[in-house]
Amino acid sequence: MADDTIPIGSMIPLSGPSAADARGFRNGRLMAADEINQRSGILGRKVELFFEDTGSQSAPEVVRAARHLIGHHNVHAIINGYNIGSQNSEYEVIADAGIIYIHHNTLLQHHDTVMSDPDRYFGCFMGDPAEYWYGQGFIKFLSWLRETGQWEPRNSRIAIISGNKPYSVVIANAMASATGQFGWDLVKRPIVVKSSTENWDEILDDIRAHDPAVLATTQFYSGDLARFHLKFMENPLPCLLYLQYGAMHRTFSEIVGDKGKGAIVGTVIGLPRDEIGKNFARMYTERFGANSTPEVGCQPYTSLHHYAIAAAIAGRTGGPGEAQVNRQVAQCLLNYTYRSVAGTIRYHPKWQSVVPYPDAVRDPSLGLPHLFYQIQGPDQERALIAPEPYADSQFELPPWLNDASVG
Repeated sequence: MADDTIPIGSMIPLSGPSAADARGFRNGRLMAADEINQRSGILGRKVELFFEDTGSQSAPEVVRAARHLIGHHNVHAIINGYNIGSQNSEYEVIADAGIIYIHHNTLLQHHDTVMSDPDRYFGCFMGDPAEYWYGQGFIKFLSWLRETGQWEPRNSRIAIISGNKPYSVVIANAMASATGQFGWDLVKRPIVVKSSTENWDEILDDIRAHDPAVLATTQFYSGDLARFHLKFMENPLPCLLYLQYGAMHRTFSEIVGDKGKGAIVGTVIGLPRDEIGKNFARMYTERFGANSTPEVGCQPYTSLHHYAIAAAIAGRTGGPGEAQVNRQVAQCLLNYTYRSVAGTIRYHPKWQSVVPYPDAVRDPSLGLPHLFYQIQGPDQERALIAPEPYADSQFELPPWLNDASVG
């Protein structure tokens, strides 16, 4: 490391089941670093990037990556996309070093860890809302479709299929717990599956017997979701279909083709279609190709820019062992609300994760938008249907719902 650079690390699953997203995370970091360095860096020092592969995202892999970045590269901060599976084990290494850590793990467990010892975990931030908000926000979204007359459900029944990762289970349980509050009926407890190799015919036949108006699945790997969706489309249920985050990725559409049209997918951190979001998407795809996914790359892109601003306000960055310097950077992250390409980044003072809109606040200038898309053809942009004021399209009944009387 040269004295005139600021080393920034990243732990991303380049060789695991989330490799498609990991490439987007790497792209976003590269793009942000280039922009920062073209503007004289942070306080006159260039950003220098280091990447560590976390493979299957297990706790040992993520902890090893954190140790290597801190011990070998003396990074001042670690800024990631997500690692689902480490369950915050890497926080201990980072807290011992006293550096800044911004990730997008989307885990409610982050709140618990930070609030258990705020002094120790002062530098740990989650650059998006927790996965809990996916569940509650989805039920609110369904209710909004119903109440605005965009969709007339045949009944009030909802079925849920959950992946077996804690991330998926928390989302499924949050959906289930919110159903009654908004006038929906859960047909049975969420069905937990291990992978896309499950006996989907048997599972879907069981769900079909309950005749739900909505089927939601909280699996999140794009390949698993694509294989599930193809099985669903062999004999589609007459219901709305929600697919968790991974269906946003280009690889999902490449696998399912035209059969994906009509499915709904949501993300608590994505890319609005306003002027800022469109400009970023254009620059991102020009650099990384038409098949890249700016909705994924924008995550670490946003967090690296926010870190650079906070460090500049603090007047200095600190490496391992310089916790007092990094406490000032952390305080600036908390105090400085940042209007990013993804929307408003405002950290909750206790959780140190981003506050979501409209799930937790009604003012879009105070929260990151929980975006809902409806998938179009494989070569078409997904329709952004909620929330206002970000929506640019209207909800349409999926093709497998043949007429307006079927909802």
